[in-house]
Amino acid sequence: MEEAKKETGARSKTTEAGKKVPGIVRRSMVGDPLRAKQEGKPVAYCFICSLYDEIVRTMDIVPTWVENYAGIVAVKRDHERFLAKAEAEGYSRSLCTYATCDLGFDAMRHELDEMPPDAPWGGIPVPDMMLGTGTELCEPRYKWAETIQRYMDIPAYIVGLPIPPFGVDLQGAQSYYIEYVAEQLRGLVEFLEKQTHKKMDWDRLWETISLAEKTYKLWSDAYALRKAIPTPMGTEDAMNTMVPGTYMLGTQEALDFYQDLYDEVQARLESKVTLVPEEKYRVLWGGGLPPWFALGEFDYFKSKGAVFPAEITYRPTNWEEPMDLPKVSDPLEHLAWRWLRYWTYRYDKASKRPGSHPDVERLIEFIENFSIDGVVMHSCFSCRSWHIGQKLQLDVLKKVYKDIPTLILESDMVDASSYSEADAHARIDAFIEAMETYKNR
Repeated sequence: MEEAKKETGARSKTTEAGKKVPGIVRRSMVGDPLRAKQEGKPVAYCFICSLYDEIVRTMDIVPTWVENYAGIVAVKRDHERFLAKAEAEGYSRSLCTYATCDLGFDAMRHELDEMPPDAPWGGIPVPDMMLGTGTELCEPRYKWAETIQRYMDIPAYIVGLPIPPFGVDLQGAQSYYIEYVAEQLRGLVEFLEKQTHKKMDWDRLWETISLAEKTYKLWSDAYALRKAIPTPMGTEDAMNTMVPGTYMLGTQEALDFYQDLYDEVQARLESKVTLVPEEKYRVLWGGGLPPWFALGEFDYFKSKGAVFPAEITYRPTNWEEPMDLPKVSDPLEHLAWRWLRYWTYRYDKASKRPGSHPDVERLIEFIENFSIDGVVMHSCFSCRSWHIGQKLQLDVLKKVYKDIPTLILESDMVDASSYSEADAHARIDAFIEAMETYKNR
């Protein structure tokens, strides 16, 4: 036994930090909003990647991450009754199933005038407000706030967050984008001050922003350790460890979590902890929301000797190097610059490679930095805006890496009726064979 350990290293599927996440989710994203509602504290329906995390935290508003709750429902395989309720209300299953799952939940709660029976983890409370975002990142976030008025009379504010198109004269246009986004955030602050009857503490907002950006950096540094061969941590674990940085940004708890994760991944490296007895293939999760009801597919990949040392989804990809943000006195302008730099980080690099695109440049960086043998994407049929262009990205990628194997799995993030395990395994088997040929060649 000891001899085998020396040859392959100790194997472990999940980090200790990752094992803590379900408890963190249950407490912070479900328990805290329910408790806040009982105590009369303001609760808001919120969306990730909306730039208002630090503002909400500074104003002592308790966020309810509605997309995340739909993911929890999917993991619990309890989505069908809520999707069916939404369908009965007139919402097609071709719409975002995060939205339809939650709208079905809201409709059922409204109809019953109480929490739906046996709601996963006790359900989520009726919020005091809803904070949407108008951005091409996600199509329902604008209309969701309007639609929800059918089931509850709550005020809403939509933050406009445009992303400059690739190819625009960024130098000439950036002042417009900064001014526009900062003005949108100022409107949000005014809205929140009116709803909470308290003024923004601008010094505290700067402190929250600083805490959030330290969190981003530490999170990124922890994930960078996964470049090692064999990798000490896989994407299946990252789908858990992304939670504090995605849903608890601007809290000391999130920063402490990533310090613990960094220390643990470093220790796993030193102890030669591996994910499989023999790491044969290194795969990049090249994009797409995961099928939350079928995360066990990562185990199927591992049974073939394939591991995922990196992923595009739920990752602070631009924080390994400083983002070169201008020094400004207004925290809202700082957030606007951070938004602009995040989305345009690879525009210059992509413009120097004929026919390329910033999303493809990101894939290339991961392939080179993490010694990748193949790329897997997941296309969610009900999430068009975030998944559009996946095939085009892979086609462009193959102009640089001509023969690199690629695979697009197809199902959904919530609706399990779209998923076939037999079909998924057959396609994964063919992908594994292609990687074997690619490596031998």
